[in-house]
Amino acid sequence: MSRVTEFLFRRKGGKGWHWTDIVTWIWLVAGLFVMFGPAVWLTASSFKSPAALAEFPPTILPYVTQKVAVEGYDKPLDLYTVALEDGSTATLAEVRRIGTVSQMVDPTKPANIVKVNIAKRTPVRKISFATENYTEPFTHFDFVRYLWNSVFVTVMATLITLVVNSMAAFALSKYEFRGRTFAMLLILATLMVPLSVIMVPLYSIVSALGLFNNLWGVILPTVATPTGVFILRQYMLTIPDELLDAARMDKASEWQIYWRIILPLTAPALAVLAIFSVVWRWNDFLWPLIVLSRKELYTLQVGLSIYSGELNVQWHFILAMTVVTMIPVVLVFLFLQRFITTGIAGTGLK
Repeated sequence: MSRVTEFLFRRKGGKGWHWTDIVTWIWLVAGLFVMFGPAVWLTASSFKSPAALAEFPPTILPYVTQKVAVEGYDKPLDLYTVALEDGSTATLAEVRRIGTVSQMVDPTKPANIVKVNIAKRTPVRKISFATENYTEPFTHFDFVRYLWNSVFVTVMATLITLVVNSMAAFALSKYEFRGRTFAMLLILATLMVPLSVIMVPLYSIVSALGLFNNLWGVILPTVATPTGVFILRQYMLTIPDELLDAARMDKASEWQIYWRIILPLTAPALAVLAIFSVVWRWNDFLWPLIVLSRKELYTLQVGLSIYSGELNVQWHFILAMTVVTMIPVVLVFLFLQRFITTGIAGTGLK
């Protein structure tokens, strides 16, 4: 811990502060705020009630107005700190509000009603986490089904993507054949083709194959990615050809070379592609929305749209379920993050 502290507070000017130390700290703190600020805000807001989300100015922590049971009233009343005309303050409960005037009572003496201008009252608040934002979607909506559909689509699409792209990259990096460079350029050229251009013919093909309203119709059209082929090919170029020749002299088949030599050595690049694939498939919204029309087949991102109606948007449920959808991606990143630097750095070597 002392070494970490020494590293964090190391100064270029020795004991004194150099101007570069100040700029570095400002840059790091600003970057930390930009990167993690939205995530912290999202997580904190997911525990707010609909009333707390509508407050202005907004707050980071989930505050709620305290309530008190008052004799003669069926429901608990909101508590406020009120500035009285004599300069003192009192804690009163609001009965009703009419325009800019609030009718309030003393919880201990509910017989007398006091009229107070709303500008002279401050709510008595406490921190309260609305955990029902997370529990109700699991009990009242088919959230578990949407979660399973997203997991199935993401896992299967990622596995098939790794196999298909690694095979293509192996052929383009280790086999000499006429048109190899042209084939690679053609694959990279597809990066400039947006989904909106091929959406109609792709939909026609999926429908003709009988994959409409089928999770495989979401998975199969996206398994071959030019980005994945490029990353894996560039990394495989760093593997010496002599290693493959030695395996062939030992009577190893091409499949054995691919499975036992190429794939293990390409593990860092495969991990990078796996992270990209999980993020792409998990957050995909447009293509599943086009292919799937039955609610029981919705993926998580499409299923969240049920909380957004024409006249009412249930932001508290959307924010809570958005936090839930972030968890698998974060776990995958934490598990594979040690391969990212190695995998990306190796793609530029030859």
